[in-house]
Amino acid sequence: MVVSMIQLVLELPEVGTIKDKRRIVSSVKERLRRKFRVSCAEVDLLDSIRFAHLGAALVSNSREFGEGVMNKALSFVEDGFALRVQDAQIHSEQY
Repeated sequence: MVVSMIQLVLELPEVGTIKDKRRIVSSVKERLRRKFRVSCAEVDLLDSIRFAHLGAALVSNSREFGEGVMNKALSFVEDGFALRVQDAQIHSEQY
């Protein structure tokens, strides 16, 4: 069993309130869940208005498959939303 994970630190330059941030972050998480079938959550920077830290994970039987899905998810976030990806880390562990 291989668990592939991605951590994203996102900058939300157009956001002025926590309510706006939550709306955008919820949309990103839901679209990642639906399109890539990953588990996704906001894991840090909860009180920051301009930044969000998301984590997502996928269980598969192949490191290449899992990391491929995570790379596609990263491209999807970069291209599909009005935000900047400040940091992205992809990692897999075999159990």
